[in-house]
Amino acid sequence: MTATDSHLSDVTFDQFDLPADVARGLTDAGFTRCTPIQAQTLPIALSGRDVAGQAQTGTGKTAAFLVALFTHLARHPAAEDRKPTQPRALVVAPTRELAIQIHRDAEALGAHTGQRIALAYGGTDYEKQRNAIAAGCDLLIGTPGRLIDYLKQGVYDLRRLQVAVLDEADRMFDLGFISDIRYLFRRMPEPAERLSMLFSATLSLRVTELAFEHMNHPEHVQSHAEQVTADRVEQVLYHPANDEKIPLLIGLMRKLQPSRALVFVNTRRGTEWVSRNLEGNGIQAAVLSGEVPQKKRQRLLTDFQEGRLHVLIATDVAARGLHIPEVSHVFNFDLPQSGEDYVHRIGRTARAGESGHAISFACEDTAFYVPEIEEYIETKLPTAAVTSDLLPETARPAPPPRRRQDNTGRKGGDRGKGGSRGGGKRDGGNDRKPRPQRKPSGTTETSS
Repeated sequence: MTATDSHLSDVTFDQFDLPADVARGLTDAGFTRCTPIQAQTLPIALSGRDVAGQAQTGTGKTAAFLVALFTHLARHPAAEDRKPTQPRALVVAPTRELAIQIHRDAEALGAHTGQRIALAYGGTDYEKQRNAIAAGCDLLIGTPGRLIDYLKQGVYDLRRLQVAVLDEADRMFDLGFISDIRYLFRRMPEPAERLSMLFSATLSLRVTELAFEHMNHPEHVQSHAEQVTADRVEQVLYHPANDEKIPLLIGLMRKLQPSRALVFVNTRRGTEWVSRNLEGNGIQAAVLSGEVPQKKRQRLLTDFQEGRLHVLIATDVAARGLHIPEVSHVFNFDLPQSGEDYVHRIGRTARAGESGHAISFACEDTAFYVPEIEEYIETKLPTAAVTSDLLPETARPAPPPRRRQDNTGRKGGDRGKGGSRGGGKRDGGNDRKPRPQRKPSGTTETSS
């Protein structure tokens, strides 16, 4: 939750009339000056008015809504007839990683408020999370599927809710969660009876309609200091043939020696193929996708954040909401299908005013995504030639990991020819039916 001075505004947190326990949490976290989105949203939310903010990840929006949330709870005591199982505030996030990050930040900023904080997300700790919520909480943070599961069971209800926060609203649409969000909103008090805050990377028509439907005349805020793509990201586009992608990735890794690199691949099978090739050529890497068990995912993220792991290969589960400091390079091994996804991927580097590099491969199967990406970011991507010195001779990929056999004699986790494209849980980490997938980007290596 840090930011360099060049990323901050001239507005300081002590200019706001904050409760002493909230101000103390900010001081402990090292916060003195606001980021642009904080400077714009806090005056509105602290006055009790709803906010719909356009903000990319890494701009400080989490601290913005948490400061407003804790301040509102401090200034507006709970109803006398409120039960412990009736949260006073709810924060909904699209992915488990983002929910965990928000929970971590809430514990830091709210350390002196006395507010009890609970967390609900899919993939693990079902009974543990259920019991924590049943014991009572003031702030509940979670992903839609698990939140609705516990709500339907009567573990908690939203009838005494005072603050509602929806983070990454556009991602909710992408993951098919919007009906779940409306389900939650319909079980809250009327919009005029609560403070509501919505944040989204884009305030598209569908996000605006959602805000109009479930918020109380929200003020729309967009930080003028924010660009569609970060100013300090040096972007470059290569046009390799399909069979040149692996050698090019290895050649660039060896040449650039990234201190911390994220490699984005469009499919889960593709991540495994890239990982095996890097391992076979002496580059240690790990895979992060929705198929990786939650505890292992958290361990990998911790290792990556703390520098024990230098290369992380990921699907779009890692494209939003994760605070991973000092990512030096982002590689789009597969180009994403939309400009919005491209922006979120490269937003993993050059965070909080730092600089970074975004390197993309427009191969035979994904080059036709380039015009849409360039239209979205409103600029032409600079290109570089795929030269022979960037295409080293490569060793064979490492063998795939052995699968454990279940009691039927079949290999556990063996998805067969269909790979991961037709089933499994969504990367959002909720035990809900996946949406039909768009046509894959066609990474030919994944079929090997």
